[in-house]
Amino acid sequence: MSKVGKNYQDAVKAFDRNSFYEPAEALATVKKIAKAKFDETVDVAFKLGIDTRHADQQIRGAVVLPNGTGKTRSVLVFAKGEKAKEAEAAGADFVGAEDMIAKIEQGWFGFEVVVATPDMMGLVGKLGRVLGPKGLMPNPKTGTVTLDVTKAIKEIKAGKIEYRADKAGTIHAPIGKVSFTEEQLTENYKTLAEVLAKAKPAAAKGQYVRSATVSSTMGPGVRINPAKAL
Repeated sequence: MSKVGKNYQDAVKAFDRNSFYEPAEALATVKKIAKAKFDETVDVAFKLGIDTRHADQQIRGAVVLPNGTGKTRSVLVFAKGEKAKEAEAAGADFVGAEDMIAKIEQGWFGFEVVVATPDMMGLVGKLGRVLGPKGLMPNPKTGTVTLDVTKAIKEIKAGKIEYRADKAGTIHAPIGKVSFTEEQLTENYKTLAEVLAKAKPAAAKGQYVRSATVSSTMGPGVRINPAKAL
C-alpha cells in the first residue's frame, strides 16, 4: 500500500464517516487527520437545492475571507492609462491591454485572477472562449469588472474568493490551510456560509442545503449536519 494510500486509510479510521458534525467539529477533525508533508488546503463543498438551469436560481459571487486563504494569488489587470498605473501601484502582478490579450491567445496563463476596467471588456470579451472555461473571465458580480482596481486587487490579495454553483448546484471553495487554527478555519467557513444563506434564491424549493462536506487536499471528506451548515 502506498504511503498516500496508508495515510488516507488511517484518516478514514480516525472518525465516523457516517456521522454528521457541527462545522467547528468537522474542521477540527480535518486538521487532526491531515497527514501530508505539505500544508494542505482545506476545502468546503455545499450541495444546494437549486436548479441552475433557471437564471433566477444561479448563485455566483465573491467574499473576502477574514483570515485569507493562506495563498496569495497572482492578478492580471486589463487597463490603460491612469487605471493601468493605479493597478501597478496597487500590486497587480501583470497589467496591460492588447499586449496581454496577444500573450493569452498564444497560450500564456501565468495568472490566477483577472480584473478589468469596464472600458476594456470589449477587448477582453474576445478571450471568453479561453478564459470562460477556466473560470477566469472578469465579471461585475464578483467585483472583477470595476473602475476601483485598487480595491479589487487589495481584496484579492487579502483572501477574496469567488464562488459559483456548478450544474449540479454544488459550490466548492477553499477556506484556508491545515496550518490555520480551528478558530481561523471556522471563522472563514462561517463567513462563506452567511453569504450563501443570504444568496438563497426565492425560487429555490425544499431543503436549501442538501449536504455539506469539508476536507483537506489529500484527506477524506467530513460531513457537516446540513441543518447546521449555514
